[in-house]
Amino acid sequence: MTTRRRLDPAERRDQLLDVGARLFAAKPYDEVLMEDIAESAGISRALLYRYFPNKRDLFAAIYRQAADRLLAATHLDPSGPVAEQLAAGLDAHIDYFVAHRNTVLAANRVLAGDPVIQAVITDELAVLRQRLLDTTALKDGPGDLVSAALMSWLVFVRALCVDWLTHQTFSRTELREMCVGALLGALEPVMDLGPLLAGRRGADAGAGHETRAGG
Repeated sequence: MTTRRRLDPAERRDQLLDVGARLFAAKPYDEVLMEDIAESAGISRALLYRYFPNKRDLFAAIYRQAADRLLAATHLDPSGPVAEQLAAGLDAHIDYFVAHRNTVLAANRVLAGDPVIQAVITDELAVLRQRLLDTTALKDGPGDLVSAALMSWLVFVRALCVDWLTHQTFSRTELREMCVGALLGALEPVMDLGPLLAGRRGADAGAGHETRAGG
């Protein structure tokens, strides 16, 4: 067992979140045991359970922290074309999904019906929707329609990314372009797509240079 050291409660909780995050990223959810987390952290199981009564609670705290960090790391450039901003934001999320495949699959498949995990996902999607409305030309469209389309699109993107992570039967480029195209297709009947499509030709030209599935 790792040598124990005394930490204050906030430091100990942060340590447990870090240790848990590494283990959940490295293994499928069902293979991560609370005793393994305690051993890696150099504490007793009894102490671990004082901070997190069960594995679901620990995972939920880890996933909430990961969602907050991903949102903080996802920046949109208000001066750029919307299509480019969407592609950049998607790349940031896909990067995270690839690096934390087991964690993402646990939240969206193993714990798909868990209300706490789903609340984390719902909150993240709501922040992303508002950020897109606040910082892109999408705010110039019909408000209620665009807002509803964005939330539906974000749910679609998450589902498609999870399917891609699970099976990887198409390329990362195809994943990103399908996601961007889905939103543009949904908005085309209700707003002018001219500002959204600016700069998209260059992205399409570079798409063929990426490798398949995970490239």
